[in-house]
Order: sequence, then structure tokens, then C-alpha cells
Amino acid sequence: MATLPAARRTPCAARAPRSDRARLPPLRAALALLAGLLVCGAAWAGDGDGPESVVVSATRVATPAAEVASSVTVITSADIEARQERTISEVLKDVPGLNVVQTGGAGGVTSVFMRGTNSNHTKVLIDGIDVSDPSNANGAFDFGQLLTADIERIEVLRGPQSGLYGSDAIGGVINIVTRSGAGPATLGAGVEGGSFDTFNQAARLSGSQEGLHYSVNATHFHAGATPVTPLDLLPPGEARNDDYDDNLTLSTKLGYDIAPHFDLGLVARYTDIHLHTTGEDYPPPDFTGVPAAAQTTAATDEYFMRLTGHAVSFEGVLDQTLGLAYSHLRTSTVQPQTPAGLNTGERRKADWQGNLKLAAQTTLVLGAEYERDEIEEPITASLHISSGFAELQSQLGAHLYSALNVRYDDNSRFGGKTTWRVAPVWVPANDTRLKASIGTGFKAPTLSELYQSFPPFFFANPDLRPETSTGWDAGFEQGVLHGAVRFGATYYHNRIHDLITTDLTGTTYANIGEATTEGVESFVAWQPAAILTLRLDYTYTEATDEVLHEELLRRPKHKGTVLAQWQATGAWQLSVDVLAVSGWVDGNRDFSIPRLDAPGYTTVNVASRYDLNAHLSVFGRIENLLDRHYENPVGFLQPSIGAYAGIRVTF
Repeated sequence: MATLPAARRTPCAARAPRSDRARLPPLRAALALLAGLLVCGAAWAGDGDGPESVVVSATRVATPAAEVASSVTVITSADIEARQERTISEVLKDVPGLNVVQTGGAGGVTSVFMRGTNSNHTKVLIDGIDVSDPSNANGAFDFGQLLTADIERIEVLRGPQSGLYGSDAIGGVINIVTRSGAGPATLGAGVEGGSFDTFNQAARLSGSQEGLHYSVNATHFHAGATPVTPLDLLPPGEARNDDYDDNLTLSTKLGYDIAPHFDLGLVARYTDIHLHTTGEDYPPPDFTGVPAAAQTTAATDEYFMRLTGHAVSFEGVLDQTLGLAYSHLRTSTVQPQTPAGLNTGERRKADWQGNLKLAAQTTLVLGAEYERDEIEEPITASLHISSGFAELQSQLGAHLYSALNVRYDDNSRFGGKTTWRVAPVWVPANDTRLKASIGTGFKAPTLSELYQSFPPFFFANPDLRPETSTGWDAGFEQGVLHGAVRFGATYYHNRIHDLITTDLTGTTYANIGEATTEGVESFVAWQPAAILTLRLDYTYTEATDEVLHEELLRRPKHKGTVLAQWQATGAWQLSVDVLAVSGWVDGNRDFSIPRLDAPGYTTVNVASRYDLNAHLSVFGRIENLLDRHYENPVGFLQPSIGAYAGIRVTF
């Protein structure tokens, strides 16, 4: 199906440690034993990968990449498999224009700053489901617990996109599509283990029979002993507690072709997370924050599902999808010397999209959505949003392509908001692309910001307005040597108004922030031989608080990546990933020091796989090969050198 929520794809699997099986609940222990690990993969595309690439997120319809003006990086399952990346945070760290910040190792709270915007300015979709948590204080999605085993494709769409996607898309959109089933029934399973008490398993059953397409996945990820707290922060005599992360994810994608032009789809996802981390204590007499001696524990249950009906009418002139989605997220947190906390949020959403083919090169995309967000704990609050959007996608002459969209969102709390985007691209015949776009974005206040108070210290503000932005970019891409070498650069500029932050008294939220972000994303991709691919990305970012005239926190100015993949033989594959990040401005763990300079870092990861035969593979990787010791964010160590190995079997 051509619409954004592709209804037939499916997930894979992940991991669990022998030493901890006795501590797992019976169902989870049984699944961990049965699953074994299937290490699913993804292939790295990126901007400018040629006309054969197809992008969906930029226009909500499948469009050749050469005809898309927006900056989009595409990561496929082949890329993820080659680099053996187990969580989405590992995948996104190499994407140009993004800075990924994770509080420690696997499972730590993970934020993404896209093109210098805030961490809650990115819309995240999995199979058409908005996976942000309505009960989260700032509405940001936590990337730390999303596993990659079942992912088929990731599209990272940069720049303000509210004209198609509504609230949260000031920085851009990350659209994730999971694997679908096709062909004969296939069963895959695998297992891997390694440093930091890592023991992971996964299994996947997929295929199709007559009109039924199915994919069922079980993934277990476990990292039981990750050092996170710097030793120099601990009070004298206090031992460090290592972080513990245990994640069980079950997912399925089902589709049924009722007729040649009508099908139904169902995607469902369940995640059970157990996380142990180190919080802060504030002992007398000075009450300065120090790492707590006892750990904080959190247990999270997440349910996501979406039912779709898809029909093509009038010999392909009209392509429609109707979707119904439900999300439920519940987190229970126990922190020493503090009452237990419970956060529960729900989202219900109905959406319709119709793609009307007006001419051979002209498509009108129409859409309508209704969404209800609700907090059940620790307060009771809700709001609803009714939305409609339209986009005209067309070709003008032989070389000019354009996409124009507009959207209206009616929020029950603050009223209506209109956003738009214009994105033309010029593609002459000499393998050149000249592209530009301009659009607006907005971020609605969260339910917590509107209604959740902590008297007598802090109070919500029901009169908050949405944050808004206007952004534009312009760039080029060029292919030479018959496409063996491609290079390009894009300049971007974003102005954000009415940012929500605490007021001068520090006791409530207010729309008093203003910010400007701008920079350059550039790349060179070279394929010197069919068995070898090389890619270099460099991003420069300036992010400025226009009220205080200061550099925004956690936005490094310079970031570079080098990715290399070598298919040495038909059975042996080698991948190298180098990431270099410059220094940035950050606060300490509890922000008692609000601004300090954090040093940059460089990491090297190496991964390899060898296929023993058509059904059996062995693989291994070394992360942080140079054993760099660094903190990101400040006060949270990133893992030192780690080695991992495993085996995968497919029937």
C-alpha cells in the first residue's frame, strides 16, 4: 500500500542472560529460553542514494528519492544487520543533523536533538502509530528501549513537518516501519552474549499463504551490569551500582487480502521493561546532589496496536487507508527515600488518508485525524485534537518536482493552528539535484505542563500556547563517475517562538523562550567496487537561546561519521563505524551547575558476520574499539570497550 502506515511488515527478536533467568517471571523466562536471538539488520541509505530509492515520510506517498526536496536519511534492515545495532539509539547516532544523548548504557533515557531543536520537537511513528507517551512531562519519546530486531526501515525526515504531521514535528519526523511476512514460512532464531552481562535472544516466524501475510517476533535484550556513574562523583566509601536493563518485546504484523484491491492489516507491539539506575541524594548539611547509594527501579509496560483497512478504487485513481490506533503506557518508579511514582498515559486515534491521482504526474493527498490523549496517573486529564490536511504533489515540466501541503489542527485546549510546507526540487539530466523547502511547525503543550502541579513548589499553567517555528533549507547533490561518487550539502535555518520553559520565579511554565538553530549537513558517498561502500557525513550546528544569548545545551557544533562496509567474500562481511563529536555545553547531573563545557569524543565500532551455510551464521562485534572514556551527558559514563558474539539460524 502506498500510504505512510504500510500495513504489512513485521519484527524480529533480541536477548537475555542465563544468570538472571531465575529472576524473570515464568512467562518471560520461558519466552527468553524459546526465543534464542535473531539478529535482524538494516542497510544504510542516506540522502542522495539515487533514483532507485523510494521515500514515504516526506510526502506520505511512496516517491522516488530523486523527486523529494526534503532532507531524508533512509536506514534499512541490511544496514542495521551489518553494524549489529541492537537499539534505535545506536542506529540514530550516525544520522546527520542528529545528536543522541543517553544517560549511561543500554536502557538509559535517550533523547534526540534534531537540527538543534529540543528533544521533544521530533515526531516518532512506528507503523503509523504515534509512540510518544501522553503522561511524559515534556512529551519527548524515549529512544532508549526501542529494539531494532523487527525493524525493516527507518526514515529520518529533517526540518519542520507539521504541515503533514501536526504537533511535535518542529525538528522533523522519524518514521519506523517493521518487517512484513512474505513467501514460504520462515523461522529464524539466534542468541548472543558479551560484555556487561549481556545475553540476548530473538526469534521470528514469518511468511504468507494465499491472502494471509504474517510476521511474529519475540526479542529479549539484557544488559545486567553497565557502569554508568563516574567514580569521582561518589561520596567516600560508597560503592558504585551498575545499571541493569531487561527488555522483552513481542510484536506482530498481519495482513489479509480480501480482494485484489482491498486488504486489512493489524500491527501490535508489547514491551515489558525492568530498569535499575542510580538517582540523586541530597544529604545535609549543604544538600548538594550526589549519586544515591540505593538504586532507583522502574517497571514499564507498553502496548501499541493499529488496525487498517486499505482500498484502491477506480483503476488506481483513488488509494485510501483508514486506521484505528490505541496506545497504553504505564511506568512504576521506586526511588529510595521518595514515595513510589506511577505514570499512565493512553492515546486513541482514528485517521483516514486518500491519495487521488489527478494526472500521470499529479497526486492530491487528503487526510483527516481524530486523537484523544489522556493521563490516568498521577493526575486525571485529557484533551482531543481534530485535524485535516491536504498536499499537492506534482511534476512541472521535465525537471521540476514540487510538494505543497497545508494542515489545520483544532486542539480542545488552545484552539486551532494552521501549518504548511513548500518543497521544490530541480533535477536536470546531469545527475544533479537542486532542492529547497520552507515550512512551519508547532509543539502543543503537554497534559503535564497544562495540569500537573507540585504545590507549594511548582504549578501547571493551563494558559500555555503552542511553541511555533518557521524553517527553511536549501542544498544540492551531485553524482559523478556514473554514480560511483555522490556528494552534497544542505544549509538549514529554523526560528522557534514561544518556547515553553520555567518563568523567572521558577514556579511555573510560561511561553518565554526564543531560539534560532542553523547549520550545514554534508556528505560524500563512494562505492569504489561492488563489494565496498564508503560514506562520510559532517554536520555543523549553531543553536542559540535568543533571550539569554547563550548556546543551547547538548548541541555540539561539529559531528562527523565514517561508515564502511566490505563484502570480503560471498560469506564474510565486515563493517566499520567511526563517530566523532566536538565539545558542547551541558549541566552536571542535577543541574546545580547549569552550564559547563563538556569535552568531545571519538568512537570506533567494528562488526563482522560469516555465513557458515545458507541456514547458519556466526557474528561478532567490538564496540568502542579504542576504549574511549567519556560522558554523554555529563555525569553519565558511556560504556567502555565491549565485545559480543553470537549465532543465528534460519529454517
